Amino acid sequence: MNKVYKINQFNSDDYIVEGRDVMYQGFFRIDQYQLKHKLFAGGESALIRREVFERGDAVVLIIFDKKQRQVLMIEQFRVGAIRSQDNPWLLEFVAGMFDQGEQPIDVAIREAKEEANIDISADDCHFVCEFLPSPGGTSEKIYMYVAYTDLSAYQDGQSHGLADEHEDIMVHKLPLTEALALQAQGKVNNASSIIGLQWLALQFGE
Repeated sequence: MNKVYKINQFNSDDYIVEGRDVMYQGFFRIDQYQLKHKLFAGGESALIRREVFERGDAVVLIIFDKKQRQVLMIEQFRVGAIRSQDNPWLLEFVAGMFDQGEQPIDVAIREAKEEANIDISADDCHFVCEFLPSPGGTSEKIYMYVAYTDLSAYQDGQSHGLADEHEDIMVHKLPLTEALALQAQGKVNNASSIIGLQWLALQFGE
Protein backbone atom coordinates (compact mmCIF):
# COMPACT_ATOMS: atom_id res chain seq x y z
CA MET A 1 0.00 0.00 0.00
CA ASN A 2 1.42 3.35 -1.00
CA LYS A 3 1.93 5.86 1.77
CA VAL A 4 -0.14 9.04 1.48
CA TYR A 5 1.88 12.16 2.21
CA LYS A 6 0.16 15.22 3.56
CA ILE A 7 1.57 18.37 1.98
CA ASN A 8 0.49 21.99 1.91
CA GLN A 9 -1.45 21.75 5.15
CA PHE A 10 -0.74 25.45 5.73
CA ASN A 11 -1.66 28.42 3.57
CA SER A 12 -1.60 32.22 3.55
CA ASP A 13 -3.91 32.31 6.58
CA ASP A 14 -1.28 30.59 8.71
CA TYR A 15 1.31 33.35 9.08
CA ILE A 16 1.23 36.95 10.28
CA VAL A 17 3.58 39.73 9.12
CA GLU A 18 3.88 42.07 12.08
CA GLY A 19 6.30 44.48 10.44
CA ARG A 20 8.28 45.17 7.29
CA ASP A 21 11.11 47.70 7.12
CA VAL A 22 13.23 48.83 4.18
CA MET A 23 16.84 48.20 5.23
CA TYR A 24 18.50 49.23 1.96
CA GLN A 25 17.38 50.90 -1.25
CA GLY A 26 19.76 51.04 -4.20
CA PHE A 27 19.64 49.33 -7.58
CA PHE A 28 17.85 46.58 -5.60
CA ARG A 29 16.10 46.68 -2.22
CA ILE A 30 16.43 44.71 1.00
CA ASP A 31 13.46 44.50 3.36
CA GLN A 32 13.35 43.05 6.84
CA TYR A 33 10.22 41.10 7.73
CA GLN A 34 9.06 40.50 11.30
CA LEU A 35 6.65 37.57 11.27
CA LYS A 36 5.21 34.52 12.99
CA HIS A 37 3.86 31.32 11.47
CA LYS A 38 2.16 28.11 12.57
CA LEU A 39 4.35 25.11 13.34
CA PHE A 40 3.99 21.54 12.08
CA ALA A 41 4.14 20.29 15.67
CA GLY A 42 1.41 22.70 16.68
CA GLY A 43 1.38 26.18 18.09
CA GLU A 44 3.09 29.24 16.70
CA SER A 45 6.69 30.27 16.14
CA ALA A 46 8.42 33.01 18.06
CA LEU A 47 8.84 36.35 16.27
CA ILE A 48 11.20 35.80 13.34
CA ARG A 49 13.25 38.53 11.66
CA ARG A 50 14.37 37.82 8.10
CA GLU A 51 15.97 40.00 5.43
CA VAL A 52 14.59 39.50 1.92
CA PHE A 53 16.24 40.61 -1.31
CA GLU A 54 13.47 42.39 -3.24
CA ARG A 55 14.77 42.43 -6.82
CA GLY A 56 11.45 42.11 -8.65
CA ASP A 57 10.32 39.35 -11.00
CA ALA A 58 11.87 38.32 -14.31
CA VAL A 59 11.20 36.46 -17.54
CA VAL A 60 13.53 33.86 -19.07
CA LEU A 61 13.12 33.12 -22.78
CA ILE A 62 14.32 29.95 -24.50
CA ILE A 63 14.77 30.74 -28.21
CA PHE A 64 14.67 27.46 -30.09
CA ASP A 65 14.57 26.31 -33.72
CA LYS A 66 12.73 22.98 -33.74
CA LYS A 67 13.64 22.15 -37.34
CA GLN A 68 17.37 22.88 -37.00
CA ARG A 69 17.39 21.77 -33.32
CA GLN A 70 19.37 24.87 -32.40
CA VAL A 71 19.12 27.11 -29.37
CA LEU A 72 20.23 30.70 -28.80
CA MET A 73 22.20 31.36 -25.63
CA ILE A 74 23.90 34.54 -24.48
CA GLU A 75 27.19 35.09 -22.68
CA GLN A 76 27.69 38.01 -20.29
CA PHE A 77 29.51 39.10 -17.13
CA ARG A 78 27.71 38.42 -13.84
CA VAL A 79 28.95 40.11 -10.66
CA GLY A 80 27.25 37.49 -8.46
CA ALA A 81 29.55 34.80 -9.91
CA ILE A 82 32.79 36.51 -8.86
CA ARG A 83 33.04 34.84 -5.44
CA SER A 84 32.42 31.25 -6.50
CA GLN A 85 33.67 31.04 -10.07
CA ASP A 86 37.01 31.33 -11.80
CA ASN A 87 35.20 32.87 -14.77
CA PRO A 88 32.19 35.15 -14.12
CA TRP A 89 31.15 35.26 -17.80
CA LEU A 90 28.13 32.94 -17.84
CA LEU A 91 26.20 31.18 -20.60
CA GLU A 92 22.49 31.91 -20.16
CA PHE A 93 19.17 32.31 -21.90
CA VAL A 94 17.77 35.70 -22.87
CA ALA A 95 16.15 37.19 -19.76
CA GLY A 96 15.05 40.43 -18.21
CA MET A 97 13.05 42.13 -15.50
CA PHE A 98 9.64 43.74 -15.80
CA ASP A 99 9.14 47.37 -16.72
CA GLN A 100 6.07 49.15 -15.36
CA GLY A 101 2.84 47.61 -16.65
CA GLU A 102 4.46 44.83 -18.67
CA GLN A 103 3.13 41.31 -19.00
CA PRO A 104 5.56 38.36 -19.19
CA ILE A 105 5.32 38.01 -22.98
CA ASP A 106 5.97 41.76 -23.35
CA VAL A 107 9.23 41.27 -21.45
CA ALA A 108 10.16 38.25 -23.57
CA ILE A 109 9.62 40.16 -26.83
CA ARG A 110 11.54 43.22 -25.62
CA GLU A 111 14.48 41.29 -24.22
CA ALA A 112 14.79 39.12 -27.34
CA LYS A 113 15.32 42.30 -29.36
CA GLU A 114 17.61 44.02 -26.84
CA GLU A 115 19.84 41.06 -26.00
CA ALA A 116 19.83 39.01 -29.21
CA ASN A 117 18.51 41.40 -31.88
CA ILE A 118 15.83 38.93 -32.86
CA ASP A 119 12.17 39.72 -33.51
CA ILE A 120 9.60 37.38 -32.01
CA SER A 121 5.85 37.73 -31.66
CA ALA A 122 3.42 36.78 -28.92
CA ASP A 123 2.28 33.86 -31.11
CA ASP A 124 5.85 32.49 -31.06
CA CYS A 125 5.90 32.34 -27.25
CA HIS A 126 4.68 29.41 -25.17
CA PHE A 127 4.60 29.15 -21.39
CA VAL A 128 7.03 26.62 -19.87
CA CYS A 129 6.89 27.12 -16.10
CA GLU A 130 7.30 29.58 -13.26
CA PHE A 131 9.54 29.09 -10.24
CA LEU A 132 11.16 30.71 -7.21
CA PRO A 133 14.96 30.57 -7.70
CA SER A 134 15.94 31.10 -4.06
CA PRO A 135 12.91 31.67 -1.77
CA GLY A 136 14.99 31.45 1.39
CA GLY A 137 16.40 34.89 0.65
CA THR A 138 14.68 36.56 -2.29
CA SER A 139 11.06 37.12 -3.32
CA GLU A 140 11.88 36.90 -7.05
CA LYS A 141 9.67 34.77 -9.30
CA ILE A 142 10.87 33.62 -12.72
CA TYR A 143 8.45 33.17 -15.63
CA MET A 144 9.93 30.90 -18.30
CA TYR A 145 8.78 30.86 -21.93
CA VAL A 146 9.98 29.23 -25.12
CA ALA A 147 9.88 31.00 -28.50
CA TYR A 148 9.94 28.73 -31.54
CA THR A 149 11.54 30.50 -34.49
CA ASP A 150 13.64 29.92 -37.61
CA LEU A 151 17.31 30.47 -36.78
CA SER A 152 18.70 29.30 -40.13
CA ALA A 153 19.64 32.83 -41.25
CA TYR A 154 20.71 34.07 -37.81
CA GLN A 155 24.40 34.99 -37.62
CA ASP A 156 26.27 33.46 -34.70
CA GLY A 157 28.68 35.48 -32.56
CA GLN A 158 26.84 38.82 -32.56
CA SER A 159 27.33 41.32 -29.75
CA HIS A 160 24.29 43.15 -28.36
CA GLY A 161 22.87 44.75 -25.21
CA LEU A 162 21.91 48.21 -23.99
CA ALA A 163 24.86 50.49 -23.28
CA ASP A 164 22.88 52.53 -20.74
CA GLU A 165 22.32 49.32 -18.75
CA HIS A 166 26.02 48.35 -19.06
CA GLU A 167 25.09 45.24 -21.04
CA ASP A 168 27.79 43.58 -23.11
CA ILE A 169 26.30 40.41 -24.55
CA MET A 170 27.64 37.82 -26.97
CA VAL A 171 25.05 35.59 -28.64
CA HIS A 172 25.77 31.94 -29.45
CA LYS A 173 23.70 29.71 -31.75
CA LEU A 174 24.26 26.18 -30.53
CA PRO A 175 23.04 22.73 -31.54
CA LEU A 176 20.90 21.42 -28.72
CA THR A 177 23.26 18.47 -28.28
CA GLU A 178 26.19 20.85 -27.75
CA ALA A 179 24.27 23.01 -25.25
CA LEU A 180 23.33 19.92 -23.27
CA ALA A 181 26.93 18.71 -23.37
CA LEU A 182 28.12 22.05 -22.00
CA GLN A 183 25.66 21.71 -19.14
CA ALA A 184 26.83 18.16 -18.44
CA GLN A 185 30.41 19.48 -18.28
CA GLY A 186 29.38 22.10 -15.69
CA LYS A 187 29.88 25.01 -18.10
CA VAL A 188 26.22 26.02 -17.82
CA ASN A 189 25.57 26.31 -14.10
CA ASN A 190 23.00 29.02 -13.47
CA ALA A 191 19.59 27.82 -12.34
CA SER A 192 17.40 29.24 -15.10
CA SER A 193 19.57 27.88 -17.88
CA ILE A 194 19.79 24.42 -16.30
CA ILE A 195 16.00 24.31 -15.92
CA GLY A 196 15.50 25.50 -19.50
CA LEU A 197 17.98 23.05 -20.99
CA GLN A 198 16.54 20.15 -19.03
CA TRP A 199 13.08 21.09 -20.31
CA LEU A 200 14.42 21.10 -23.89
CA ALA A 201 16.04 17.72 -23.27
CA LEU A 202 12.73 16.29 -22.08
CA GLN A 203 10.84 17.74 -25.04
CA PHE A 204 13.34 17.31 -27.86
CA GLY A 205 16.18 15.11 -26.61
CA GLU A 206 17.01 11.98 -28.52
